[in-house]
Amino acid sequence: MPRLHTRRDGAILIIENCAPLCKMAAHSLKRSDAMLNFIKAVLYGVIEGITEWLPISSTGHMILAEQFLQFDLSDEFLSMFRVVIQLGAILAVVVLYWKQLWPFTRNNHKNTGAARYIKWPIFRLWCKILVASLPAAVLGLLLDDWMDAHLYTPLVVGIMLIFYGVVFLVVENRRAAPQVEKLGHITYRDALIVGVWQVLALVPGTSRSGATIIGGLLLGMSRSVASRFTFFLAIPVMAGASGLKVVKFLAGGGVFGGGEMLVLATGCVVAFVTSLAAIRFLMNYVRSHDFKVFGFYRIALGVVVLAASIVGFI
Repeated sequence: MPRLHTRRDGAILIIENCAPLCKMAAHSLKRSDAMLNFIKAVLYGVIEGITEWLPISSTGHMILAEQFLQFDLSDEFLSMFRVVIQLGAILAVVVLYWKQLWPFTRNNHKNTGAARYIKWPIFRLWCKILVASLPAAVLGLLLDDWMDAHLYTPLVVGIMLIFYGVVFLVVENRRAAPQVEKLGHITYRDALIVGVWQVLALVPGTSRSGATIIGGLLLGMSRSVASRFTFFLAIPVMAGASGLKVVKFLAGGGVFGGGEMLVLATGCVVAFVTSLAAIRFLMNYVRSHDFKVFGFYRIALGVVVLAASIVGFI
């Protein structure tokens, strides 16, 4: 007996025919989201690579960028991503200044004992870098979560941008002739004081490079020496901060899926390439210019951040 086609049969037939189309549409949307995340990661990498080394606050720019470049990823991952993306920027410093940073050498046949294999001036520089890293390392471990919870706000970032912009202008206007024109002339006392200045950068909007450069200038360092010491000081500090964020992310149950790995890897690679250009630019710039332009820029950006916060844009 022939089967009678009912409305139910028709509905089932329609569903069966639409299922492949729905799967194709879902797959297409997934690929589209992945591409958008990739593009956003590239833009984040560019922002990080530029703003990490110029004394203009990467956090201030990130807060604005987050209004336009929102990832379809968890808040826990994004909190970690903002910090770990700095690894690409650190690698740029290592690549550019490898000869000034690597303290070991082959047997030079000129000295005896360990001196045959160690470049003592570079070794002593690393000791000073570690001394300068101690204040931020200790307080960073204690205050990291509290800072993120209470001070990562547009109001705080805007105020810090403006405040340290004014500080840059004041310091440059009253600056005397530099007394420290070589990295080797930096004392352990100088290193520790610069490290204390770096602690101030725990407050979002301050700028780690900005705070340490100001500290160096006040100690009589030349702009070039203050900038290079800031670059080198970033290696242990930023590597430690990145490691801490990754551990907290994993300890909190975070998982690196394919999408997360793509975003993180892309951001780090782009930050590395951009940092190479940003560091070269800054070192060429400070040979014949002061930091006032960055002070004015910080003030202008701070006003924008505060205005955007007041009107509810961020």
